[in-house]
Amino acid sequence: MRRAVRRALVRGLGAGVVAGAVVSALMLGGSPGGGAGSGPRGDTAARAAAPRAEPAKMPADDESCRPRESYRPPSVMPQPGHMPAGSTMAAIVKRGRLIAGVDQNSYLFGYRDPLTGNLDGYEIRMLRRISTALFGRDDRIEFRTISSNQRIPVLSPDRKVNPDPVDIVVDSMTINCDRWKSVAFSTDYMNAGQKVLVPKSSTANSIRDLGGKKVCAAGGTTSIDTLRALKDPAVIPWPVKDWTDCLMLMQLGQVAAVSTDDTILIGLHKQDPNTKLIGPRFTDEPHGVAMQSQAIDFVRFVNGVLEQMRQDGSLARLGQDWLGQDYGPDFAPPAPEYRD
Repeated sequence: MRRAVRRALVRGLGAGVVAGAVVSALMLGGSPGGGAGSGPRGDTAARAAAPRAEPAKMPADDESCRPRESYRPPSVMPQPGHMPAGSTMAAIVKRGRLIAGVDQNSYLFGYRDPLTGNLDGYEIRMLRRISTALFGRDDRIEFRTISSNQRIPVLSPDRKVNPDPVDIVVDSMTINCDRWKSVAFSTDYMNAGQKVLVPKSSTANSIRDLGGKKVCAAGGTTSIDTLRALKDPAVIPWPVKDWTDCLMLMQLGQVAAVSTDDTILIGLHKQDPNTKLIGPRFTDEPHGVAMQSQAIDFVRFVNGVLEQMRQDGSLARLGQDWLGQDYGPDFAPPAPEYRD
């Protein structure tokens, strides 16, 4: 019932251009700290050339990289509160909280509920499941809200440049070979692909109709890199801090379109129904949970939690509950791929 009321409220607020801007302001208005935090997102370019989905191109020295392959989970998962001595998980449990970098501006994935002021969404619920596996309860999380270009820096273990790193980032983050050089990823928990959101009044039918026009995306994302790499057509990439900033600029007529993962665009469309998604996917964007490169034991643990969620159906239910028919009635999480 609460979710129905919440979605009805957001749909009502987003019924027009000005009203949609009010929703964006609400999403940005939560105060940081106390289970929230304060708060950016990082990637390589993919060229949109064909109407079918294609993975982002990698640097030549990454030809052997298989970005979807992560570390195999333990054969037996430890019981909550009883982590292996000396493990990354034991240190987290001893601290008493999991420190997580999340978004507060991606409706349906990680956003501040205007009815409660609390963070919620698909990825917040995933984090709560990880908290339960660690502590036996889902509320042992210190949320630090970040923007797109902060997702990798906040994980850096170098205390000189990052004195207080997070343990984990769950923030619609594309897995690719370039990012594997800085962080370690879980298995792919959701596949997405870059598309385009335009006003309903737009005559554009795909990215090919936007040559020479401003197309907005969050800075530090694969989406903005893809836009910069486009040659046919060449668009004018317009980077901003948060996705709600893109929506507001489009509502004000300052950009022609917003382009990113279709899963994020679904949330923006729900905030302002006077928009529409156009064209096919023109990139392939596997989503992963990011952790510190040296914390391989924690990556294995998180993969174990994701495997439990695949097996008990809860990962698929998250997709249905939060994206539903907008993503597809037969949503199924991708099968895991392991490197060992």
